[in-house]
Amino acid sequence: MAEAHQAVAFQFTVTPEGLGFQLSREAVRQLYLAAVHSWKKRLVRAKNSFLTGVYPASPSSWMVVVMATAGSCYCQVDPSLGLIARIQHWLPRSEALTPQAQTVVSTVLFSTGAWLAAVLLFRRLLRLMLSYHGWMFEPHGRMSRTTRLWIALMKIMSIRKPLLYSFQSSLPKLPVPPVKATIARYLESVRPLLDDDKYQEMAALAKEFQEKTAPRLQRYLLLKSWWTTNYVSDWWEEYIYLRGRSPLMVNSNYYAMDFLYVIPSPIQAARAANVVHSLILYRRRLDRGEIPPVRGSGGAWGVPVPWAEARARFFSRGPNKAALDAIERAAFFMTLDEEEHGHEPARPGCMDAYAKSLLHGRCYDRWFDKSFTLVVYKNGKVGANAEHSWADAPIVGHLWEFMLATDKFQLGYTEGGHCKGDPRRQLAPPQRLQWDIPPEGVAAIEASLRVARALAEDVDFCCFQFSTFGKGLIKRCRTSPDAFIQIALQLAHFRDKGSFCLTYEASMTRLFREGRTETVRSCTAESTAFVRSMADSRRSRSERQQLFRVAAEKHQQLYRLAMTGAGIDRHLFCLYLMSRYLGMQSPFLAKVLAEPWRLSTSQTPQQQLKMFDFEKFPDHVSSGGGFGPVADDGYGVSYIIAGENLITFHVSSKFSSPETDSQRFGRNIRQAMLDIAALFDKPPPAGK
Repeated sequence: MAEAHQAVAFQFTVTPEGLGFQLSREAVRQLYLAAVHSWKKRLVRAKNSFLTGVYPASPSSWMVVVMATAGSCYCQVDPSLGLIARIQHWLPRSEALTPQAQTVVSTVLFSTGAWLAAVLLFRRLLRLMLSYHGWMFEPHGRMSRTTRLWIALMKIMSIRKPLLYSFQSSLPKLPVPPVKATIARYLESVRPLLDDDKYQEMAALAKEFQEKTAPRLQRYLLLKSWWTTNYVSDWWEEYIYLRGRSPLMVNSNYYAMDFLYVIPSPIQAARAANVVHSLILYRRRLDRGEIPPVRGSGGAWGVPVPWAEARARFFSRGPNKAALDAIERAAFFMTLDEEEHGHEPARPGCMDAYAKSLLHGRCYDRWFDKSFTLVVYKNGKVGANAEHSWADAPIVGHLWEFMLATDKFQLGYTEGGHCKGDPRRQLAPPQRLQWDIPPEGVAAIEASLRVARALAEDVDFCCFQFSTFGKGLIKRCRTSPDAFIQIALQLAHFRDKGSFCLTYEASMTRLFREGRTETVRSCTAESTAFVRSMADSRRSRSERQQLFRVAAEKHQQLYRLAMTGAGIDRHLFCLYLMSRYLGMQSPFLAKVLAEPWRLSTSQTPQQQLKMFDFEKFPDHVSSGGGFGPVADDGYGVSYIIAGENLITFHVSSKFSSPETDSQRFGRNIRQAMLDIAALFDKPPPAGK
């Protein structure tokens, strides 16, 4: 109803005495403040664009160059080798531009040109340095001279504090891998999942594709990579997220949880206020570029969801459009939930209910196509449901960590749990949105609600804390925590289903411009060999240890390749789309894209910002977040390694599948973790 309030700022009335004019001072004041705020944001963005455009240089460095050049000229030393005199010669002559002024102007112009040339040179050097990924492949505990030199140069180049997008234009483009390498790695990834006959069939299809179809597709893909910032991201966003026709709820959206053990305030309104304040502070820093960048150590595509048709029919005009616009222009959506959730040791299944509430709620109390829905429960616990197309989990995790730390350690609460400070009573009160939905619209809403409820009731969730050990013990096994957990998931899945499956682990490609995600295929010949050894009583402990180390190293190598642009799946995805655009048929690509991911996994990043110390506040660990199963007969597993002795797992599946059981799989994960750790618990006895 903002339009109504703006309309009463100026009122004209016709009376017997003549024309009446009324002016609302408060309304005009608000319009003035809005205009000032808008121009401030524009100026800040313009300033930040300039600062990021010249990074690692700065305006002060330009001044240094001008003063150094002027000082040299004063000392009768011409650093321009005659260019300043030539510039002065071409300047127009007038009474206002005296010879002394011409000298100053030509000196400034030369200095500016030299400074801009240096900026371009430094940015080119920065791009070359950011293209170096050898540091990711260094053996643990050892570092080559090249990497040491690279680190030293990066420290020098980054001596000035960067803004959020300072490195953005210097990041290299995501490279298009050679087709031969992608196909070779693909065949290697499916070898442990296929018998000899099926593997030979797939190898023959791959060979035919590589020789006949792929060269043309690859040429077009290389051409696309030249004129676009990232050859994957635009297609990935459009075809995976925006053109998907399944409901966002459960199938695409993911969630984030609150602190595991702590509720900063039990008062729902106070917690909501502080959390919203924290999120707006984050948004302000985002607008100003003050957040430091994260640096490393088919045919159905054109079919409309039914809800898109209902939206166009019932929500495109009148009060419904105004109400919908108000929601979509908002920074985010907030739900004040009437339920209470959180970690309660005395109540079994409490975390499962908490996860399901965040994933789908009651199906009508979350706005699933909003950037994210902030959920504040009656007991002060919070959570979020995030839409996937605009940001992957690490981005939301970055925001969420900032919010939790700011809410608890900076804003804080009074002893009674209320917000600190005095309320601003001059703010306008909240207003109820007006809707006018006809019976046909109500019927469409109820039909969508029935679909959503059936989908929500089918989700089987198991969220549990594994506290026997954490990354502390895992590192003593001389392997990465992620590789340890991924191999444990393979062991758990084999025990759960008696077979292996195509496994998806999300990896980031943020070393490249507009990079999003890539797939790490965690089910490898090395990991399956280790898993089989755990079921073979004839294998000794030392043999199992060796097989585990080989599997862990293989996993880490695959992760490094995915992060450095040598992944498999995004390349194959883009080759498939290119074949569709060109009207070419490829049995190989059709078969690859039809393969189901029956085990989809992801690690939630932790302590990206380091805004507080876990050692001082061990109770303030996050519960992480999770997502729904990707395949109807598969599992979705998310995990967060929080601190030295805690790992939280989020396991999802569907009740409708007779092959899956989230509680059973959770028990298998727990046992697999313990069994692998036991291999390294103590030295093996003689002869073992």
